[in-house]
Formats: sequence, structure tokens, C-alpha cells
Amino acid sequence: MFLLSQKPSIADHYLAELRDVNQQGDRMRFRRNMERMGELLAYEISKSLTYKSEKVETPLGQASSRSVLQPVVLATILRAGLPFHQGFLNIFDKADNAFVGAYRGHHINAEEEFEVEMDYITSPDLTGKILILVDPMLATGRSMEKVYHALLRFGIPYQTHIASVIASPEGVDFLQKRMPHCRLWLGAVDQKLNEQYYIVPGLGDAGDLAYGEK
Repeated sequence: MFLLSQKPSIADHYLAELRDVNQQGDRMRFRRNMERMGELLAYEISKSLTYKSEKVETPLGQASSRSVLQPVVLATILRAGLPFHQGFLNIFDKADNAFVGAYRGHHINAEEEFEVEMDYITSPDLTGKILILVDPMLATGRSMEKVYHALLRFGIPYQTHIASVIASPEGVDFLQKRMPHCRLWLGAVDQKLNEQYYIVPGLGDAGDLAYGEK
């Protein structure tokens, strides 16, 4: 697991603005800070990928260069993930994209807190590719697990990465147990989930803050 907040950086400033109730009324700034967090985490993920050597022509000769060996697919849970997704797309600008409509459904029981409903999914072929699943808030982890398994109908990725801005300890533990083959890339891990399964202190509803209340 990679944790961006382990070392002081400009990410701390972006996170503080995302959380601050006195600044959350500025939707454009909220979306931009989500995008910035996506850019920072995408750059960190890029360091872990495999590259191939190549030559590029310049006006004065040839230069040695590298490019990502396996194609990248960015997958996002609508709608809260869109600004975060854009940050990743700014870095992996040639990536293909997948989108999933997933949301909390009705309550089930004490063991399985709520059903995760999905009503939309679109994806390119994932076979042999780098899949990066991005969602700004990793709460219980159940939505991410369900989305991942739904995407497997489009092929088995070569490698899967999961990225979130803020995670709960419960969500991290859930994914590490249920999806140990996937690497987690996080901005921060907060204290806990509350009784409604929201991250504390978190930042509130990322979708509403970015696009308005539903």
C-alpha cells in the first residue's frame, strides 16, 4: 500500500482544502483539488509500471526514451469519481476508459451493511492491460470489490491498481483481504467509519460537493 500523506507534500494542502467546510462551497476548487490528487497519485503509480526502451526523432538527431509497456485503462465509479478520474487522465493521456454506475442500495443486515447496486457499465477489452480503479472515497470497500468483479467480464487485466483520496481503515483491511493481488494507492487513511458507513473525519459526500446535491 502506498500512502501519499506519509511524507509532507503539496498533497497535504490539497487535502486540507478538500476537507475544509469553509472552502467546500467553491465547487470548481473542490473539483480541481480532486483532479490534482488524481495527478499526484497517477504519477506515483507510473513509477511502478514496466517500460520499454525506444528512440524518438528530434530536430537534431535521436533521443533515448521509454514508454509504458502495457496499455492502461482507467475505470471510475460515477459520479463522484469524475474529477479524480480526470487527474489520472491528465497523466495517462492515452489511456482507454471504463465507467461504472454504482451506488448504495437498500440495507441488508448487520453483517452485510447495504447492497451495492449497479445500473451501468462500459469498458474496453481489459485483457493483458493495466487496470487502474479510481474512486475518491474508499469507505467499506464493497463497492470497489463489486465493480472490479463486474469489470472482469471484459477480460483479465495484467495488473490492477486501486486509488482513492481518502480511505477508512475498515475499507483498507477489507480490500487487502478480499483483493490481495491489487495494490492500493491512497492520499490518506482516516480514523474510522461511522454508523452510516461514512469516513470520519472524511470530507462529506464527494459527489454532492463536486456537482450539487442529488
